[in-house]
Amino acid sequence: MDSVVLIWLQFGLCMGVIGVAGVRLSRYGDALAALTGLSRNWVGLILLATVTSLPELVTGLSAVTVAAAPDIAVGDVLGSCVFNLAILAMIDVTYRKGAIYALADSGHIVSAGFGVILLAGVCLAVLLTTQGMMPSIGHVSLASVMIFVMYLVAIRALYLTEQRRSSLVVAKQPDMALKAALMGYGVASATIVGAGIWLPIIGVELARLMGWSNSFVGTLFVAFATSVPELATTWGAIRIGAIDMAISNLLGSNLFDVLILAIDDFAYLPGAIYAHVSQVHAVSAITACLMSGVVIVSLAYRPVSRVWHIASWASLSLLALYLLNAAIQFLHGQ
Repeated sequence: MDSVVLIWLQFGLCMGVIGVAGVRLSRYGDALAALTGLSRNWVGLILLATVTSLPELVTGLSAVTVAAAPDIAVGDVLGSCVFNLAILAMIDVTYRKGAIYALADSGHIVSAGFGVILLAGVCLAVLLTTQGMMPSIGHVSLASVMIFVMYLVAIRALYLTEQRRSSLVVAKQPDMALKAALMGYGVASATIVGAGIWLPIIGVELARLMGWSNSFVGTLFVAFATSVPELATTWGAIRIGAIDMAISNLLGSNLFDVLILAIDDFAYLPGAIYAHVSQVHAVSAITACLMSGVVIVSLAYRPVSRVWHIASWASLSLLALYLLNAAIQFLHGQ
């Protein structure tokens, strides 16, 4: 029992460190973007999304190298994608100044659409690899190469979309110099790197002590911990009324998270990572696709009414899909 308590305390400590460092990292990242004159939407989509996804990157690389637990890496990436979209539903529940889907820019449909494409590619990679129908280039799956290419296409398309927009909101100038922003960014990044290396090792031990599968631990517990920066950053953006920055941060994080999966495959030397993980990860990928589809429809339809004065039907659908995936992962992990 003492070992179980100790590992849970380590997990909580690690999550707390990532959360605090993630908030600081987002602040300094936003400051750097403002000092370079980038728009707030672009800050959320690229800079904030990238830096808040740093825990997933470090955790994934640590999981496939140090911990030798590919299920932790894949579960973390896909679980984070599902959790990020659930955060969007939480925003709708707590934000009472209007309907977020009606206030948000319709341009987010593009990033959500690319998210569907990338996540569907991951689902195909998992299913086709287990059937021996996905070729590899050395130890790297062809699917990972295609994901990398598609990510670059998505970023290029999103950049051109942003360039065509006539009303760009520029981030407010920060109360710090460029040198201070760079130093703070570096310290926060180093903190997240250290905690990210520690996290999958805790995850493997937690799975052993609790009798859970690595896929379950990675999809729920590790994914939640590494998504704390997204949660903190999104909440901070909503508090200042920056809805578009909050949404673009979440959708941009999902794009980068799928890229991380391809990077993990390159780092996993025993072979294509999709051949060494549980097929239950395909459920998370499909769930994330469905949730992204709900976001696309809601941004196009722009619902303003709330069911029982709680949240829109879109947000309730997102929460229901998240809970469904969690239940499936839990049952599989027993």
